Amino acid sequence: MKLKRSVRCLATVAAGAVVAATLQISTAQGATPGEQVQPIDWTTFGTYAGTDAMGQRTKTILANESRYLIGPAYASKYTAYAADGYLNLGGKAEEAVRLPAMTALSAAIALKLGVYNPVNLSAANATTRDVNLIRTVAARHKANNTDSVTAWGSGWQTSLWAYYDGMAAWLMWDKLSATDRDKVVNMLVAEANRFTTGNATFLIGTSGQELYMTRKDGTSADAGDSKVEENQWSAALLGLATAMMPDHPQATAWSTRHKELLVAATARPADLTNPATINGIQLSTWLKGSNIGDDGTVINHGLLHPLYMILDQGLNEAATAGLAKKCAPVAALRNTNFVYDALVDKRYPTSNGGTNTVYQPNSANIFYPQGNDWGTTFAGYFGGFDALVSIHGQDGLVATKASTWEKLHNDAQIALQARHADGHTYANNSENSYFGKEQRIGVISGLSYLSLWLNGNSAGDKACWS
Repeated sequence: MKLKRSVRCLATVAAGAVVAATLQISTAQGATPGEQVQPIDWTTFGTYAGTDAMGQRTKTILANESRYLIGPAYASKYTAYAADGYLNLGGKAEEAVRLPAMTALSAAIALKLGVYNPVNLSAANATTRDVNLIRTVAARHKANNTDSVTAWGSGWQTSLWAYYDGMAAWLMWDKLSATDRDKVVNMLVAEANRFTTGNATFLIGTSGQELYMTRKDGTSADAGDSKVEENQWSAALLGLATAMMPDHPQATAWSTRHKELLVAATARPADLTNPATINGIQLSTWLKGSNIGDDGTVINHGLLHPLYMILDQGLNEAATAGLAKKCAPVAALRNTNFVYDALVDKRYPTSNGGTNTVYQPNSANIFYPQGNDWGTTFAGYFGGFDALVSIHGQDGLVATKASTWEKLHNDAQIALQARHADGHTYANNSENSYFGKEQRIGVISGLSYLSLWLNGNSAGDKACWS
């Protein structure tokens, strides 16, 4: 992990227009939407075999999960094509859109970085399936689709779905047709442009969802529900759009808003009086509230919730920027060390009058101080975060370093997968009740491995912050 100054030249170009559905999509004059994308220049990267201990564990998890997702899970779910030649996703809700987008990303990383295991399905057939998912998710976005039954987009979580699908598309860009590339770009631009209308208080526009759980004056904007994850996944989409299309007419606006959302995401009360300037933003004057405690704790679903203290979305910013040979905004790192310390060393009261830490010494077990409304078993979630914390040096406050915890948690995750011949993780909903639990393991392990690949690349560390 490197810290250095980033230099980006954003060219200003005349805007043309591509109208899709009711959304105006800006492109450079004389260019199709897909031609705005700067493909990943794979010739500038070396190799990473993943033979170190952390790499081996992460690689095993990704190989297992991706072969399940693009293999039997795909075959059982996507059994028909619609009349227009795209897959029938089954609607426009989260389960119908986010899950195939996550599958597409985990499979794309596995295929592109040489992790995919073809034991039951060849890499060629897996690639065909992956492209089908990528192109279908993009084609069903409102920017490309006027069918009210299948059109998705412009919603609370849809920027995250677009990020997953757009990242998968960028990795597999050489496999997509010109038409499908255009649809990917239309999707990304439409989602990204929404956020440029927001300000220091509101996510989009001048009303509605605020950027904070607690306002600067101490009043509650959304009691019991931190906005860390919403801000970070919205920022992830903006970071991807900027990395893929640095010369787009909206790139400067995307980049500015990208940094603002990262600063807001992990703001602590102490930051509200901190005169420091991060990525051009003075904390004390710009911030209008906070999302995490000064002690690093995060409240979500009305609970002090360790699952929402997994700040992997911010740490994944370096991987997105690294593929474009850029550095990610250092704002994405801010306060991660405090949050990790709150997982590892902070002690919380127990029901028997004692205290306990979230991370259990010499164990993969997790203590949830106020319970966990999602289930009992999340070793892979924490293991992926541990890997990213270790890669990017965010464990400076803890006594036992992230690499130790990564081994404990990811060994437990591998043991969960070893129960099933097809490589999937979960046995039942009591372990994890989220309907996209397998896909979550896929993207967590995939993006962790991508960060390891960039950090340990034979051509030099490609992950940096500025």
